[in-house]
Amino acid sequence: MTITSALALYATMIVLALIPGPGVIVVIARSLDSGFRQGLATALGVLSGDFFFIGLAVFGLSALAELMGNFFVVIRYIGAAYLIYLGFNLIITKGSIEHTQAPKPASHSANFLVGLMTSMSNPKVILFYFSFFPAFFDLETLSLIDITALFLIATLSVGMVMTGYAYIAAKTKSSIATSPKTQYLKIASGALLIGGGVFIVLRS
Repeated sequence: MTITSALALYATMIVLALIPGPGVIVVIARSLDSGFRQGLATALGVLSGDFFFIGLAVFGLSALAELMGNFFVVIRYIGAAYLIYLGFNLIITKGSIEHTQAPKPASHSANFLVGLMTSMSNPKVILFYFSFFPAFFDLETLSLIDITALFLIATLSVGMVMTGYAYIAAKTKSSIATSPKTQYLKIASGALLIGGGVFIVLRS
């Protein structure tokens, strides 16, 4: 893998990560609802989903991925239903964000799982790693250093962008936490989660 191809891949992954999609929506929603740490856990889940697909692509398991096509379909619908459920619960929960217990998932592990499921069920992610990803280099000639570089590129692109979204959303929450209009923020967060679930279902 050349420096040019590595930089091209890095730039492409940053642009794709910046484009609002299920992963971005979920990270923002969880950050607005439960703060930066929970949003960061969700972002790490999203990044782990990317790691999973990088591993499949790098180690020549694309054929296995095709056989697991139905499995990914099941994950997509389960993940979508869960996001819609979370969003609905957030909207109907009364009280301010500061004084009302946040709906599940409230733990780091649960938010991580939400991010992971969202990433693994995102058609854009699957298409990129199995179709466009190999166009940047020859997967059969990658060295251990190249493989390490790929995971580092994903961390510095997808991970950095998702962390940025989580931080901005959490700062937005904290800046209006004492406002009497926090109920609108809860509704917006719930709508984002529901929208993310619907987005996953409609994308093919």
